[in-house]
Amino acid sequence: MKRKVAILGATGAVGQRLVSLLLDHPWFKVDVLAASERSAGKKYGNVCKWILESPMDPGIGEMVVVNCDIESLERAGNVDFVFSCLPPEVSKNVEEKIAVKYPIFSKASTHRLEKDVPLIIPEINPDHLSLIPIQRKVRKCAGFISTDPNCSTIQLAMTLKPLMTFGVSKVLVSTMQALSGAGYPGVASLDILGNLIPFIPNEEEKIELETLKVLGDFDGEKVHNANIEISASCCRVNVRDAHTQFVYVQLESKPDWTEVKEAFKNFRGVPQLLKLPSAPELPIVVRDENDRPQPIFDKNAGMGMSVVVGRVRQDPAMTIKYTCLGHNTIRGAAGASILTAELAVAKGYV
Repeated sequence: MKRKVAILGATGAVGQRLVSLLLDHPWFKVDVLAASERSAGKKYGNVCKWILESPMDPGIGEMVVVNCDIESLERAGNVDFVFSCLPPEVSKNVEEKIAVKYPIFSKASTHRLEKDVPLIIPEINPDHLSLIPIQRKVRKCAGFISTDPNCSTIQLAMTLKPLMTFGVSKVLVSTMQALSGAGYPGVASLDILGNLIPFIPNEEEKIELETLKVLGDFDGEKVHNANIEISASCCRVNVRDAHTQFVYVQLESKPDWTEVKEAFKNFRGVPQLLKLPSAPELPIVVRDENDRPQPIFDKNAGMGMSVVVGRVRQDPAMTIKYTCLGHNTIRGAAGASILTAELAVAKGYV
């Protein structure tokens, strides 16, 4: 029997992507759609401005939207857990109240760096889910909050994990981030056409801090951040989907670029071993062409769940440099939450 799920913030860009990815999911079924008070009580199809390429499912369109509170969830149905893609300014109180009873898998940035909250990339730190019983004890709740990192953090950390065997000491990253990362309606056309915007609020700080927690060690009680220096610069570019990153890494053992390339190719994680439904066969896809990856060609690799790496080469100032690309609303958002939920189910936390 499929587990019933609710989606908070279901009318937004990430909420829509969750709805789409969960339509034919073998383990989960969307049972409750929740959004703001102005949408509550109305049919999803009437209040959601659908922005995905594939059409809205007619059955989903007929579902009545409820408020984002625990009382509304309980009246709407007996769900097993909740996906949240609420904006940070409203997520804190809402998620904490709902987590008293229900597990929540959140895309909001609000709780990511809290000591008792897992910040999960399933291929990298599945053991960090062991924070859940600690969180339940501290907060005296039946549910829990588990978070996913920022979309840019996810694809960067995915590529750094296989390099840890060489000793990662310093990372410089410049990002070229897609318009869909700003949500809908996003960036005004007169601001971005023929232009780029060299600043995204809070984005650089998220990459620099979250990556250290994700790559950190869990000692059974808390997570110790990785001892890595990370510096990020982020800009918004005129691309619809998929973030591109230019990454420079200092490695202690000074491997050849061919060794680094093989490390990328051979990387696998727990989701691949468990054959979780949303896990890509190859978490990292390596391209050999000089002009790849490119958003238009590579964003859907692994059904949008793979990170694509190319232009792996030696760097005269650091050790190695490469380009990586990830679909920001699938691997970087909705797909990441679903994969974490699958891992939590497989590990018995849900």
